[in-house]
Amino acid sequence: MKLSPRLVALSGAAAAGLIAAGTAAAVQAAPPGPAAPDAAQARAIAADSARALVAGRPAYLHASSDDAFVQKTVISSEGTQYVPYERTYKGLPVVGGDFVLATDTAGNLKYASVAQQQAIGSLATTPKLTSATAAKTARAQLKTVSTVEGTNLVVYTLGAKPALAWETTVRGTDAEGPSRLTVDVDALTGTVLRTQEHVVHGTGTGAWNGPSPLTLNTTQSGGTYSMKDPTVTNLSCQDAATNTTFSGSDDVWGNGTATSRETGCVDALFAAQTEHKMLAQWLGRNGADGNGGYWPIRVGLNDQNAYYDGTQVQIGKNTSGQWIGSLDVVAHEIGHGIDDHTPGGISGGGTQEFVADTFGASTEWFANEPSSYDAPDFLVGEKVNLVGSGPIRNMYNPSALGDPNCYSSSIPGTEVHAAAGPGNHWFYLLANGSSPTNGQPASSTCNGSSVTGLGIQKAMKIMYNAMLLKTSSSSYLKYRVWTLQAAKNLYPTSCTEFNAVKAAWTAISVPAQTGEATCTGTPTPTPTTTTTPPSGSCTGQKLANPGFESGNVSWSASSGVITNDAAQAAHGGSYKAWLDGYGSTHTDTVTQSVTIPAGCRATLSFWLHIDSAESTTTTAYDKLTVKAGSTTLATYSNLNKATGYVQRSFDVSSLAGTTATISFTGVEDSSLQTSFVVDDTSLTLS
Repeated sequence: MKLSPRLVALSGAAAAGLIAAGTAAAVQAAPPGPAAPDAAQARAIAADSARALVAGRPAYLHASSDDAFVQKTVISSEGTQYVPYERTYKGLPVVGGDFVLATDTAGNLKYASVAQQQAIGSLATTPKLTSATAAKTARAQLKTVSTVEGTNLVVYTLGAKPALAWETTVRGTDAEGPSRLTVDVDALTGTVLRTQEHVVHGTGTGAWNGPSPLTLNTTQSGGTYSMKDPTVTNLSCQDAATNTTFSGSDDVWGNGTATSRETGCVDALFAAQTEHKMLAQWLGRNGADGNGGYWPIRVGLNDQNAYYDGTQVQIGKNTSGQWIGSLDVVAHEIGHGIDDHTPGGISGGGTQEFVADTFGASTEWFANEPSSYDAPDFLVGEKVNLVGSGPIRNMYNPSALGDPNCYSSSIPGTEVHAAAGPGNHWFYLLANGSSPTNGQPASSTCNGSSVTGLGIQKAMKIMYNAMLLKTSSSSYLKYRVWTLQAAKNLYPTSCTEFNAVKAAWTAISVPAQTGEATCTGTPTPTPTTTTTPPSGSCTGQKLANPGFESGNVSWSASSGVITNDAAQAAHGGSYKAWLDGYGSTHTDTVTQSVTIPAGCRATLSFWLHIDSAESTTTTAYDKLTVKAGSTTLATYSNLNKATGYVQRSFDVSSLAGTTATISFTGVEDSSLQTSFVVDDTSLTLS
């Protein structure tokens, strides 16, 4: 039997206006507006809208008269614009005063995530404790201290009541090894209000990536650490001589010497974990295999090469005996695995190497390392100097290294690495254009045309979504068709992206194909020869039994999940999906398959309530994962607990033309219950 939740859920109108710590505000959806602006415009609109909203000091910000707000860079993801803010009080930084306003592309507020839950009010800002005394208290929290980074006066709002505090960051060691600890000390009483450890993963010194120390996600078992990611399936770095994962008594790895296999693993594991972030943040993909998984990376191949073979990634050396685990090399090999685990398998017709190169370049740009390391560019393998003559491929001018810039009928029969030339050239033109203004080199076209680029993130998103249309008949000609369709699916109200894709293909001499999509004015769905649109119009709500009021029908669910148990209130009606809440190791799921017609825009929405007996504010013990097909839309945890329901919405238009499974999976650990309650779902077409 499930444990009764600690908090009483609100429902209906009471929940709609609720904003609790770290949770989202439910805001009435705005009526349909004009065509969506591009990403830059959407960010600007969101920033302006947020400024106006904050200027009105809405109640959920808990603003005092002495509060001021600092807007940070707007973050755009799949149609939602996230506008972060920091807060000051009488000019002092407020620890816990941050919040994020999320808007749609028209600047309409979707929800607000607010850390602070009470106004600071009138707080004296003259300390009784000296900064030196506070620093001494901070130093005492570590076993040894090597550096005191500084001490600053702040206002602390994460406790029971706001307090003036000294905040000190110290470096040294604790009982578990290296530490960088921030300590907040009450400036009136000397009480330690909070400690925040920044070294939560292993660190390493690589040869190609930096600056050091690089942060690595590693695993601890007892007193032993290993170069194995603790949360990503099968992602580890091993010695190729023994296929054993590097391990040690501390969580510090490598020495910066490129001939050291352990150092090679620092670079390789860091590169893989960086690509994992890029996949999630840029593409919404859950791991290289689409299901959260990878393959072991093995450093020690006795060859000037690296490869993926379906079971592993092998990393070899350059002619100087240095292991070649740079960002672009490792991400390229994992890119082969991604290609292998999207429809149709590894791309053919001379396209497979350029496909993998797009992942290498995107990971470099995502990491954005300084110029002394594997800095972002459109060269392949330039840092590791594989055979002593610099890069092995050049994406903006393939002919500089002997590869063709332009497509011809002979390309499919060309050696696969040379055959990457036209595809790499296309990707560069799509990302940067023929005459970039961002400091990247000019790239001449094969027909003398001028191409305007979209930026690498959008180019990669289009490329990836084209891979989701891929079949085993892949070729350069098919990739033209698929990328045009992908652009149309991703940006259904704009022809800008579509036209850029088309111009870039034409610029490298890949000709138009019969049945490829077209775009004029406001786009409308256009069938292609490679897809058969399902029946149905782009209107209405597609999920069956969306509020669970018919009981356990239309959904596939774990026993007891779909329930009218009064211990958890429904958002509407009496039934809901209640996942977990047992206080013991447990996994619950609820899923439904739904067909989304080709060319339609689709939005998945649901109301979510989370309560938990967990008291931690830092560790996600219990998690709910929401997926559409193989794409992870969001992960929530006990850290998101709050009174009442919050509506969550996601653009799933990339799944148009497919039948996808919408899934909610709750995983609970061995103690202290967390309940994830889902209700009033919808998948709405437009």
